Amino acid sequence: MRSSRFRTGTATRHLGQSNKEASSWSKLSRAIADLELSGTAPTVICRPRQRQLLAGLTVIDTTHERSPGVARRRVYVETYGCQMNLADTELLLGLFRQEGYDPVAEPEQADVILLNTCAIREHAEERVVGRLGDLFRHKARRPDLQLGIVGCMAQHVRDRLLARLPFVDFVVGPDAYRRLPQVLNEHRPDPYIDVQLDRTETYADLVPEREAGVRAWVTIMRGCDKFCTFCIVPYVRGRERSVPMAHVLAQVEQLARAGFREVVYLGQTVNAYHDGEADFATLLRRTNEIPDLLRIRFTSPHPADFTEATLEALATCEKICPYVHLPVQSGSDRILERMARGYTVEAYLHLVERLRSVRPDVALSTDVIVGFPGEEEADFEATLQLMREVRFDQAFMFQYSPRSGTKAARWPETVSPEEKQRRLQAVIDLQEAIAFERNQAWVGRVVEVLVEGPARKRDGAWCGKTPQFKTCVFAADEAPQVGTLVPVRVRSANSHTLFGEPEFTASYGAATVGGNGR
Repeated sequence: MRSSRFRTGTATRHLGQSNKEASSWSKLSRAIADLELSGTAPTVICRPRQRQLLAGLTVIDTTHERSPGVARRRVYVETYGCQMNLADTELLLGLFRQEGYDPVAEPEQADVILLNTCAIREHAEERVVGRLGDLFRHKARRPDLQLGIVGCMAQHVRDRLLARLPFVDFVVGPDAYRRLPQVLNEHRPDPYIDVQLDRTETYADLVPEREAGVRAWVTIMRGCDKFCTFCIVPYVRGRERSVPMAHVLAQVEQLARAGFREVVYLGQTVNAYHDGEADFATLLRRTNEIPDLLRIRFTSPHPADFTEATLEALATCEKICPYVHLPVQSGSDRILERMARGYTVEAYLHLVERLRSVRPDVALSTDVIVGFPGEEEADFEATLQLMREVRFDQAFMFQYSPRSGTKAARWPETVSPEEKQRRLQAVIDLQEAIAFERNQAWVGRVVEVLVEGPARKRDGAWCGKTPQFKTCVFAADEAPQVGTLVPVRVRSANSHTLFGEPEFTASYGAATVGGNGR
């Protein structure tokens, strides 16, 4: 689970709050101040703090945009962060649709704007704060507009949000979405805040609103019980609880009937799934039996929660893709203990060996943090050595910086910013080379590509994912059908993409015959 990133078989991002975040808040404050000083005050009806901010602005009446007699309100959701947030946005849109709202594609069209936010990394919060400056101008000119912040950032910095962003109408945490439409319909005069964590809420009965596509994200559990010392997830998403397997399977069956060919199970520690009766391995085996579904994926598992039953499911269920994201964070036992990760390097390497034993074609990706408090040069070198030994297909690499509320945030920083950057660049360079070599090994081989649509950067080309979750771009004289499996011979590769051509030009639909997602 991760926020904005660049991908070259690698990804980088800072963890934590820094001067850049403070700068984003400062810029937003200046923007508010500039708007306060402009023009002549119109007559507006709003709560007192908003009235102060809206003074001097031209108010735009948007009521004329609606068709006569149409009472349905319109909602726009902007999403930041990980796949869990994407799934939560689909949940929110389904909830609002059920309550009589119409989702719209642009904020200018909306009566309600929600920013579904991330707090896992600093950069995601910076982007939200910057975006709020733009949306404040919408709110200033349309006082009837309701603007809110939902998700992890709402949970994490709720007090600061209300204190510094008086134009925000509501702040709602990840466990309080269910009540939101009714609250908005009440048009309360004061800001609404609900960040109460709920140890039972899974939203199992709600129907997400998804766009048509090939891949569907399905949340099977919420929260986390691990309490890694650097991670804020248990504090903003609460404790682990699982969606009943019957609800999960019913949803996947409906998705398969609707034309989705791949399902991705989501959870902060997805392989810890247990609904009281069925465990993760049972869910995987039952999902493997669903007709019309071609591929099954899951993210992100925790290394300490892999069971022999799950490994057996990976070995025997033909629809489970040979790709596992396996976050390691560090190659040093000393740092892993400080992080409270719950495994040793030896145990992690044994799990890698077992995964490659049961699925020799498996691709592995990981997360790595450099510059953690107390990390010495020997610890960092141990991380490089682990990366050389495992040879990940992809890695997401981060500089550490503290997240308020976590245990590690109370520890003194021992690695300078300059040294963090040096270490980060070193792991990037190493992973770039490894990813390139791993992808070069596919040149000349035929891969099975689940077609997702036209390639964005190559006219006449198409793209999709291999079972190992590698992006494959291929030229095609005749357009393949989205959602079908096409055999592609790889002709070249870089560190993050395979390039090739179809093995035949006959009906692409024939590629789905006997397709098993591997």
